[in-house]
Amino acid sequence: MGVKVLKPTSNARRGMSVDDFRDVTKKKPEKSLISPIKKQAGRNAQGKITVRHRGGGARRAYRLVDFKMLENIQVTVEAIEYDPNRSARIALVSRNDGEKLYIVAPAGLKIGAKLTFGDEAEVRTGNRKALKDIPVGTIVYNVEMFPGKGGQIARSAGVKAQLMAKEAGMAQVKLPSGEIRLMSENCLASIGIVSNTEHSNIKVGKAGRKRHMGIRPTVRGKAMNPVDHPHGGGEGGTSIGLKNPKTPWGVPALGLKTRNRKKQSNSLVIRTRKKGRR
Repeated sequence: MGVKVLKPTSNARRGMSVDDFRDVTKKKPEKSLISPIKKQAGRNAQGKITVRHRGGGARRAYRLVDFKMLENIQVTVEAIEYDPNRSARIALVSRNDGEKLYIVAPAGLKIGAKLTFGDEAEVRTGNRKALKDIPVGTIVYNVEMFPGKGGQIARSAGVKAQLMAKEAGMAQVKLPSGEIRLMSENCLASIGIVSNTEHSNIKVGKAGRKRHMGIRPTVRGKAMNPVDHPHGGGEGGTSIGLKNPKTPWGVPALGLKTRNRKKQSNSLVIRTRKKGRR
């Protein structure tokens, strides 16, 4: 892909950039692989807002992406498509029997390429196999945390994980956050880097584009009154007046570690994520 910077014909367009979609080869999704999405607007099953600043946005259909790819098969890439539900590109692939499925596309994937899933797969971009069969140091994506559960790690645009070591049936994988984690050697991973690597360079440019994404305005706490937010009050542009920032409900924010110290999987974390990442 590439990023196209727009001409500053208005204040909103100044600094704005968009995706040029040069790598997308098919505009309309496969009808058999889409499903409707019901708008939640940040609300749970009880109708209570659990995620703030959500609502509206352009209508979109969910693409049924296969994150598991458990079968030992070979597929052919038919198209690279845009997915409004994720930052990465997705690839439409077909099996030998004609059945089609969507997968997360790696960078550099071309139409007509043959991809192999399973033990017989070569260590080549787009192929998928168990960590025990992948050489140490290989860059991977769409990595499973538990065998058979499907890929959960490194699925966003341009991210990657790295296989660091293998010992006693366990593999050490360096996650995109910098954390090094133990997982079973039987977990599957795809070879390569997730597509759409320049996605992070896109500048939204105006509030309207955020509304199209389904994101509503966010008011700063320090712009509120004390009754509405712990940061509120004061005369003019004052600071928050607190040692550390808080949420509207008084819970420490920005830097507070919220991971449970007694969590069972803590023993699988060899090195925590880099400072400054949340």
